[in-house]
Amino acid sequence: MCTHTPPCPPPEDSHCCRARLVADHSEQGWCRLCNGVIVFDDGLYLAPDGQVQPVQLAV
Repeated sequence: MCTHTPPCPPPEDSHCCRARLVADHSEQGWCRLCNGVIVFDDGLYLAPDGQVQPVQLAV
């Protein structure tokens, strides 16, 4: 899905929420990343396989 260099982390990666933003719908409370992950402003994300996970904060 990603054509960036370096490529964005895949959706199954623990840092998948570091992928580039491709659709910003923050007025609705969500955005889509280039790896297919949808991030919600409540601190959760939806992976392309349907799993809902908490966003991992960078350390």
